[in-house]
Parts: sequence; C-alpha cells; structure tokens
Amino acid sequence: MSSYFNIGKFVAVHGLKGELLLQHELGKKTSLKGLQAIFIEDKKESFLPWFIESVVVKSEKEILMKLERIDTREAAMKFNQKKVWFLEQDFKKFSSKTAPSGLLGYTIIDHQKALGEILELIEQPQQLLCRIEMNKQEVLIPLHEETLKKIDHKKRQVHVQLPDGLLGIYL
Repeated sequence: MSSYFNIGKFVAVHGLKGELLLQHELGKKTSLKGLQAIFIEDKKESFLPWFIESVVVKSEKEILMKLERIDTREAAMKFNQKKVWFLEQDFKKFSSKTAPSGLLGYTIIDHQKALGEILELIEQPQQLLCRIEMNKQEVLIPLHEETLKKIDHKKRQVHVQLPDGLLGIYL
C-alpha cells in the first residue's frame, strides 16, 4: 500500500479557467518541477489522482495549480478547502528537511515506549500537534519546548516527555 502525506490544501479558486490556490507546508518555495499528480481523498482512505497541467509559484507557501480536465471556475470550486496529498517519494523529494511536515511517518517515543506513527501535523501558534492512533483511538501529542526532547532523523523518531495523564485523556 502506498503512503500518502498531506502537504496542504486548496484555499481558493483563482480566475475563470479553473486554477486553484494551494497553500502548502513543504517548508520551501517550490515549482514542483517533475511532479505528475497530486491526490485528493475522495472517501476516507481512498485517494484519487489528479494530474497537474501547470504550476505557478506565488510565494514560499502558495502555489497556483491548474489540474487537467478542470477548465472552469465552477469545476474548480469542488476542490476548494480539500486537502492535497503526495505519495511518499514525492513528499520526500519536494519537502524541506526542516519543514514540520517532514516529521510525517516518524514514530513518537515517550519514555522509551513507541506510541505510534505521526499521521498528521496540526500547526498552532505555540505548538505543533501530532495526530497518532493508539488502540484505534485518535491521540494528539503536543510538540513544544517542554515536551520535545529530541528528533532522530536517522531512526525517524520523535522523542517526547509527556505530562502525566495526557494519554489517559484519550484512552
């Protein structure tokens, strides 16, 4: 099974020819040169490929994207606010090593115990929340200066020291 990584979402329709404004968390300005397709989650865990016709870099976090067969403003509207996903190899190719999204797929370790793989990152002003699954329950792990102990990029691990009782809230 392929791994998909959320890199951002379409935040607006631009113009009349079906262009979409993609706000991304790749951590660097990129034209996505060579990227053939993006994926949109159609139903839970069901990703549909959409082929890219053109890309225009707007800023460090924004790209204007035109998808094949989406030629009107109305057709593009159905993509507004939809999350955009990359295949793992594309994500690794286009994301900055220092981007928070680079932690997707890493394992959270608390007191030498593996808690789960980071499935999603939610950026907030004071912290980063890592969404993992434990015992089929969604758990949000805060990353900030008090909880984050170290990031081991070689082993793809994020070591934390969580406050007592935090996991009990979820489980």
